[in-house]
Amino acid sequence: MNLEDLRDALRRFAAARDWDQYHTPKNLVMALSGEVGELTDLFQWLTPEQAAHAMDDPELARNVRDELADVMHYLVRLADKLDVDLIEAAFAKIERNERRFPTGDLKPVE
Repeated sequence: MNLEDLRDALRRFAAARDWDQYHTPKNLVMALSGEVGELTDLFQWLTPEQAAHAMDDPELARNVRDELADVMHYLVRLADKLDVDLIEAAFAKIERNERRFPTGDLKPVE
């Protein structure tokens, strides 16, 4: 399975339910934001240590996986609607960040 397989599955899922009419970029961004909020809610009051071990709690782990999946679904759907290759965009951003933040620029934490 790859990102294109996921994109195609999401296209089929939306088409089968006649949801494509609602999957406008604006609506998808809003839905994506909502799902990120739901993911944020799972971590909001955890300490950094608790958050690092979130996947040790079966119920929390299930919820985290579900919310991550929702975020990914809306992100992939949005990229599809905007004709953005997410993999290409992600690697291009890494390249730009490598130029913006060259190695050796890190300052030690005090």
